Amino acid sequence: MPKKAGPEGAKTFAGKGPGAPPRPRPTPRDDGQADWIWGVHPVVAALENPARTAIRRVLATPDRARQIAERFSALKVLEVTDAQAIARVLPQGAAHQGVALRAAPPESVSVEDLGAAGQGFILMLDQVTDPQNVGAIFRSAAAFGARGVIVQDRHAPALAGALAKAAAGAVDKIPYARVVNLSRALEQLEEMGWRAVGLAGEAEEDLEAVLDGRPTVIVMGSEGEGLRRLVREHCDALARIPMPGGFESLNVSAAAAVALYAASRAARGG
Repeated sequence: MPKKAGPEGAKTFAGKGPGAPPRPRPTPRDDGQADWIWGVHPVVAALENPARTAIRRVLATPDRARQIAERFSALKVLEVTDAQAIARVLPQGAAHQGVALRAAPPESVSVEDLGAAGQGFILMLDQVTDPQNVGAIFRSAAAFGARGVIVQDRHAPALAGALAKAAAGAVDKIPYARVVNLSRALEQLEEMGWRAVGLAGEAEEDLEAVLDGRPTVIVMGSEGEGLRRLVREHCDALARIPMPGGFESLNVSAAAAVALYAASRAARGG
């Protein structure tokens, strides 16, 4: 049964069964935008993720609230409101599809945890900062079966907002590690039997020729600067994506998808 309306004006599901959502109420308080995610797939993935231990609010239109209450009967922070009220707590133009969630991001894992399996492939991002690109890269990493994603702590966007929307739930489906020093992370993985392959347009060898099925870290640099010198020097090999169509480069998220597909084929022996 729904809880009694609180001071914020929106009613809340107590989570004791699907029930019938109450009628929409006035606009919830704007709690800031930095830790909101929105859209059906990102919100459902977050609610399904047991690592999300600090879900603070879920705002939903009546129809969405009914679906969520049926699926997550123990949820106690589901507030029913209207689409305009949800839009007011999100960045302008956010395509929220009638649902938004405010929560702390999933916990980062350690580099050792990512490399423990000793097989497959990991993706590392060297100062790739655009949220849309990073979100799309997380989605590709999850789709192609990467062991995880490594980002630098100071030069990576939060796993929320536009990033989470572009990832379509992947930030809650694939482990990630935030590290202070990418070069040190590569050293740690090398000690665990991993090799690093950096993507560079000027490399002489094609990516498929460099991948050999061994546990591999695929290292992607930013579109403008590419791989930084120290990160490049910690790579065992550099490789390029052949582009016979004549273009010199791809968007970093597109390049990552191609590289991850090639890595998944190599890991499967084909």
